[in-house]
Amino acid sequence: MTGKRTWDVLIVGAGAVGAACAYYATAAGLTVAVVERGHVAGGTTGAGEGNLLVSDKRPGPELDLALLSLRLWQDLAAELPDVLEYEPKGGLVVAPTPDGLRDLHRFAEGQQACGVQWEPVPPERLREAEPHLAEGLAGGVLYPQDAQVQPALAAAWLLRCARRSGADLFLGTEVTGMLRGPDGSVRGVRTDREGDLAAGAVVNAAGTWGGRIAELAGVALPVLPRRGFVLVTEPLPPLVRHKVYAADYVADVSSGAADLQSSAVVESTAAGPVLVGASRERVGFDRSPAPAVLRRLAAQAIALFPMLAGVQVIRSYRGFRPYLPDHLPAIGPDPRAPGLYHACGHEGAGIGLAPATGLTLARLLTGRPTEVDASAFRPERFPADGLPADGLPIDGAPADGLPADGSTPDRPTSLAPEVR
Repeated sequence: MTGKRTWDVLIVGAGAVGAACAYYATAAGLTVAVVERGHVAGGTTGAGEGNLLVSDKRPGPELDLALLSLRLWQDLAAELPDVLEYEPKGGLVVAPTPDGLRDLHRFAEGQQACGVQWEPVPPERLREAEPHLAEGLAGGVLYPQDAQVQPALAAAWLLRCARRSGADLFLGTEVTGMLRGPDGSVRGVRTDREGDLAAGAVVNAAGTWGGRIAELAGVALPVLPRRGFVLVTEPLPPLVRHKVYAADYVADVSSGAADLQSSAVVESTAAGPVLVGASRERVGFDRSPAPAVLRRLAAQAIALFPMLAGVQVIRSYRGFRPYLPDHLPAIGPDPRAPGLYHACGHEGAGIGLAPATGLTLARLLTGRPTEVDASAFRPERFPADGLPADGLPIDGAPADGLPADGSTPDRPTSLAPEVR
C-alpha cells in the first residue's frame, strides 16, 4: 500500500506513449506516477517496429503531430543515440505503375506545404537508392525525414529519465476503478495491488485497452484492436538501406476496413535481421497463428526484393494496434469526466507520435499553449454510444490465452520457416 501519497498526474500505461507522457510531465515540474498492469512496453510498443514516419500521413492534424514528434525524437536521440538505436534511414515509397507514381507525387506535393521533405526517384535511379529492388518499377518517392528507433528501449529510457526526476512506477498493478472527488471529478485510481492512488489528474495511456480505462470513468472511447504480423529474417548484411514500402501501404493505413489488408514493408535493422510487414485486420484480440497472412507478407516482400526468396525467417510476431474510427488519437482532457485525460488510439503510429503526445499532454496539464492544435484529438468527438459506424463493441472479449496484462508472449519461431 502507498498510504496517503498524492501525485499531480497518474498515468495508466507504460508503453511508449505513457512513457513519453511521464517524461514530459516530470520535465514540466509535475509529480508523476505510472501504473502498468504488465511490464514496460509489454503491449503494442513491444510488438512495434519503431517507425517514425511522415511518409504515410496525409496533410492534417496527425501530420502536424508527426512533424513535431520527429523534431523531439531528434532532440532525444542527440542525448543517447546508442540507447534508442535511432536510425535516420529515410523512407522510400515505390510505385509499380506510372499512374501509381503520379498519385505518389500528388500526395507528396500536398505534404510539402506542411513541411514534409521529399525527392522524386525516377525508375533509372531506384536501384541507386536500393540496389536489390526488383526491376520494372515505375519509380518512387524518397522521404529523408523518416526514421526508426528501438521501441521497447525507447520506452524504457523515457521512463528511466522520468524516474530520475522523481516519478514513481507501479508494474504488475491493474487499475480496477476510478476515485471521485465530491464534485464527481476523477481524482485517482483504485488498483488491485497498491490500493487507492490519488492524483490531481489521470491520463489514460492504455493503448488497445484505452476503451476499458475510459469505461471505468463512465465514458465511451471506441478503441478497437487492429492485429498486425511481422516476419523477422535471419541476420543479414545491410542489404536494405531505407524503410521501403509499396504505395498501397498509405491506403491501408487510412482504411477503416475490418478485413485483412497487407502491403509490402521491408527494412533492415541495426542488429542485422530484416523486418517484413505489414498486415492489418480487425479480429478482436484473436492471437491465433495465421500462416496464410505470413505467406502473403512473404510473397509481397519478395516481389519488392527478389533476393529475399532464399532467406530464412527465424520468427514472426503479432501485435494489436489501438485503432479509433477516424484514425486520429484521443489526446487531451475529457469534459465528460473532469480530471480524466486521454493519450491513446494512435493505431500504428504510437511510437512515432509519442513525444509530441507527451509534450502536448504536459502543456495541457499545466495550462500552457500547445505547439499543435489539439482540437482535432478531442476525446469526446465520437457519438454518444462510443461505437464506430459498423457497430462493433469497444473492446470485445479477449481471446483465450491472452495474458492478463495485454502483453505479447514469447514470439513464435516456426510459422514460416522460409521466405519462398
